[in-house]
Amino acid sequence: MSRIFRLVLAFGLFSLVLLYDPRLISLPGALPADPARENLGRIVYPSQLHIPWKPHFIMPDESLERLFSKRWVDVARFNRVDWRHVYPGMTIKVPQNMADIEDYSPLPEVYEKARAYRKFILINVTEQWIGAYEYGKRRFSMPAATGKRGYETPLGMFRIDALDKNHTSSLYDTEDGKSKYPMDYALRFYIDPDGIAYWIHARDLPGRPASHGCIGLFDEEMQKRIYSVPSEPVLKDARRLYEWVAEDLPEPGTGTLQLLDDGPVLEITGLLPVYLEEDL
Repeated sequence: MSRIFRLVLAFGLFSLVLLYDPRLISLPGALPADPARENLGRIVYPSQLHIPWKPHFIMPDESLERLFSKRWVDVARFNRVDWRHVYPGMTIKVPQNMADIEDYSPLPEVYEKARAYRKFILINVTEQWIGAYEYGKRRFSMPAATGKRGYETPLGMFRIDALDKNHTSSLYDTEDGKSKYPMDYALRFYIDPDGIAYWIHARDLPGRPASHGCIGLFDEEMQKRIYSVPSEPVLKDARRLYEWVAEDLPEPGTGTLQLLDDGPVLEITGLLPVYLEEDL
């Protein structure tokens, strides 16, 4: 009799839990306390429409390295997200065939408008991607984080007119509020009528437009210095672009502001990506 009683009691408790809060026994989802509830699967990039992928919910014991071994960098680039922003409770895109994202880039290998320039930078806001071109041929490309809604990155043709290896924001603080936000490997391309400067620079990439108008690139060295993670920085795109721009200077990368008379031409095109649900 006692065994039957325990079974009935257990079933009753289970039913109460289900009625009171079905999330306690359902499959895990984004944490209710997490205001972002990041789901990178709902961001539409045109270049991914012909690449089969599936959403993957990050479990507590999972990381990019555990899931994809040495291919984690390819998956991070595919999602426009850095190591620090992949956490349990979020969803990322995982290609069904990893070969589909080998050397992935949504930008053309040859860009006709860039043929007349020794160095030309193309930024596609819709794709959240930046490319470096030499006489029209793509030298390399990488993910970016442009201005979010309400702080859109200006569109049009510009020119890199200054660089500053150790630049720091004069407006925005780090997450802990203890210092101004670092903008390592900064390349300035525009100053608006109010005197606000726009730069391409190192920042953390959360997998979506996130800045106040500047263009951010991977730089895990900066994140290790500020946030102490990751322990072994791998993604160093901001440095690569900076050194490519600076390599022709008599004294490249002095660590202070350097003005450029004839820096690379920069074109910014496109609109913010479409979300399958309400914007973040």
